[in-house]
Amino acid sequence: MRFDLTDLRLFLAVVDAGSITHGAADAGLSLSAASERLQDMEAAGGITLLERGRRGVRPTAAGEALAHHARLILHQMARLRGELGEHAKGFRVTIRLLANTAAITEFLPERLAGWMASHPQVDLDLKERQSSDIARSVLAGFADIGILSDAAETEGLILRPFATDRLVVVTAREHPLAATPRVRFSDVTGQPFIGLAGGALQDHLDMQAARIGGTLKIRVKVRGFDGVCRMAGEGVGIGIVPETAARRWKRSCRLAVIRLSEGWATRRLSVCVRGEQELTPQGRSLFEHLAGDGRPGR
Repeated sequence: MRFDLTDLRLFLAVVDAGSITHGAADAGLSLSAASERLQDMEAAGGITLLERGRRGVRPTAAGEALAHHARLILHQMARLRGELGEHAKGFRVTIRLLANTAAITEFLPERLAGWMASHPQVDLDLKERQSSDIARSVLAGFADIGILSDAAETEGLILRPFATDRLVVVTAREHPLAATPRVRFSDVTGQPFIGLAGGALQDHLDMQAARIGGTLKIRVKVRGFDGVCRMAGEGVGIGIVPETAARRWKRSCRLAVIRLSEGWATRRLSVCVRGEQELTPQGRSLFEHLAGDGRPGR
């Protein structure tokens, strides 16, 4: 039987996620392409690698053996890539970086600008994901560096502090909630809501609403935090954005900014890797920089 590296990465992603759908997304494949690859892997060996059920998938005994060896192979490949990178001169390097919505929009542009300017040979493959997906992807080797919240399961990852992100409610100053210093999320779910058109933060809010047995009453979806703040200030509805964005737009949009009572609304963001020794020199430099230890020109 012959498995290529894409097969091995896909299989680990599916096993770690417990889902073909989520594993395919982590591996950057469509569901149909991932399903076909998994079927071909099983057909090539004449074995069943995954038990498929209503609640997802789990590896068979053969699948556990494959997962074990796949981790070893991919780990060695990562170390090989890192060691060869130390000897490469004049070649472009791509670092795969995953981050949640707040990190991408509120923190990374400023943090990355100086470092990238001093490393012109480095390109970034930057993608937005939910924190749980980031942890799985970095652990499985699909991304070099991740920036995620403390709500994710991070066992097996090396973590360094990155930033603190607080989610707040924004409303027009005339809104009944505007005089309240703090509200519960359950008080928000019954209000006309200005959502985000896709992205990890909107998925996170939808998930939190489902956990308390509710749904957000979406009136309109917009592309960014500025759109949420502008529409909230005009009385279209309420929204939830990072506090940094709310403070930035508070005066021009005539916003009221209200803190959420729930603990999950205050998120400590960390930058994570699976192992520093697996990174290229440029990857290690970026990891240290994002963790606060980087210096311009390093």
